[in-house]
Amino acid sequence: MSEPANPPSVTREQAEEAVRTLLRWAGEDPSREGLLDTPKRVVKAYRDWFSGYAEDPAEFLKRTFKEVEGYDEMVVLRDIEFESHCEHHMAPIIGRAHVGYLPTHRVVGISKLARVVEGYARRFQVQEKLTAQIANCISETLMPRGVAVVIDASHECMTTRGVHKRGVSMITSQMLGVFRDDARTRAEFLQFIGIDRGHR
Repeated sequence: MSEPANPPSVTREQAEEAVRTLLRWAGEDPSREGLLDTPKRVVKAYRDWFSGYAEDPAEFLKRTFKEVEGYDEMVVLRDIEFESHCEHHMAPIIGRAHVGYLPTHRVVGISKLARVVEGYARRFQVQEKLTAQIANCISETLMPRGVAVVIDASHECMTTRGVHKRGVSMITSQMLGVFRDDARTRAEFLQFIGIDRGHR
């Protein structure tokens, strides 16, 4: 796995020491047996959780296929599970993304759409920005007739602290091109992802 795009002045040792500082601040003793390897584990987890900083999601969309027998109808990938982290509290955001586009002459492998979602989700995020980033990346790289992205996610910064409201999810959407301009196309996409039936 690629190294995260950390500033050169931050070393792994400094990152681990920062974890020890937080443990002490929370009232723990980083030198006790159960916590000795925690800094290493946390730094390793951060490399995974925030691997999106080392990726350019647009690169996943560069390989396309034009032999589709003239297919020009909607392509939808729904229920793309993801985990991200809130940039305000560094708490998890867990949800599902639904992505659709109307191709021009080329289509992209469906796994690449999921990789775009992952590339942006594995960064510190706010859900609104995440939704827009995914839609804009697909639109600018594939140049389809339209792109639609809907994200339904729960925010642990709300469920485990603050107001402590469980069972609450947030829905955001970004519609570009014909999905924004044509209500019928937009409605067809929403029907495909099941949002009109309460599908989650």
